[in-house]
Amino acid sequence: MPFVIAKKNWSPLGWSMLCLWSAAAGAQSLFDALPPLPKVIPMMPPTVLHGDTQGDIRYRSSSPYDLDVLLNQPTKAEATMGMGKLFLPQNASDKNPVPAMVILPGGAGAIPGREMETAQALADNGIAALVVDNFKPRGISEEMPYALKIMGTSEFDAVADGYAALKALNKHPAIDERRIGVMGFSKGGIAARMSMDERIKSKLAPSQKPFAVHVDFYGPCYTQMATRKTTGAPLLSFRAGRDASNDLVACAQQEALLRQAGSEVSTVVYAKAGHDWESNKPREMTDRPYLAGCNIEFNDKDFPTFNGKPLIPAGANPDRQTRYQIRVQNGKALGDCVKVGYISGRDETARSLAGKQLMQFLKVKFEL
Repeated sequence: MPFVIAKKNWSPLGWSMLCLWSAAAGAQSLFDALPPLPKVIPMMPPTVLHGDTQGDIRYRSSSPYDLDVLLNQPTKAEATMGMGKLFLPQNASDKNPVPAMVILPGGAGAIPGREMETAQALADNGIAALVVDNFKPRGISEEMPYALKIMGTSEFDAVADGYAALKALNKHPAIDERRIGVMGFSKGGIAARMSMDERIKSKLAPSQKPFAVHVDFYGPCYTQMATRKTTGAPLLSFRAGRDASNDLVACAQQEALLRQAGSEVSTVVYAKAGHDWESNKPREMTDRPYLAGCNIEFNDKDFPTFNGKPLIPAGANPDRQTRYQIRVQNGKALGDCVKVGYISGRDETARSLAGKQLMQFLKVKFEL
């Protein structure tokens, strides 16, 4: 049985978020030989949205890659075509607008059993869902190496895509702009949590209503955002007791800070589950690297630091290729924080319970 705590303004409480900052020791070799980033695809006109529009849609986004670019140099973020697949409930129309969730995939992208299946379950319960594609707009294909996939898009690219999707859904006649939330898995979970920061919202979507809810599925918690003020929207976190890529103590500390910054936070911990419990893969101990025992903080210039030392040099160019190369080389600085192996794969108990608890949370918050 899971360990569940879900109280207003109180609660202790994917692929590995190591992917965000590269790896050390033997794992570093996975990244040292990576090729340059592929070019983003050419911009195309955004999809014109009508009351019955669903399926593949396009909208405008950007690729800031790092927090300092997002907050302080947003015009330097490369313009990117946002893409996603929209699922509409059968009863959605311009006369009956429905709530919606933006779904941010994990570091490996949408995997069988998870993102698309979650979107369909939401639509079956009266909630539209837009599954974001972080890869294709940035020139990353399914055939490319796993390490390039997870390094080629950052958590801040995912945040930018999330807010771009919010702005797009605001224009859809069958979507209620007051009831649009965001959720994510693993790296997407971190992005869903980071998007609560009022500074980020004011930069990426200043004229839009904020996300109504945020949901984080096992997004690792070693990056400390130091959010001083949230948008005020609630957060629901799902975590697992046997997922070594999630430090439950660090997650509880971060969630406590989000409460202090203005949001209701509730958490569900499944004591015996691992990572990626919705996926179609068998449950197993992976050989993937992850970070544990690290605390990456952002300084007053919005650069990430580790043990007080910036991970991005002062004056570093803001272009994606430069920032990507910096992350590839940062693994050596993280040293013993790099671990290998965590439990991942299908867990029917966690999958079933999480689906029910997610729907209960959304139905209450969206007043369905």
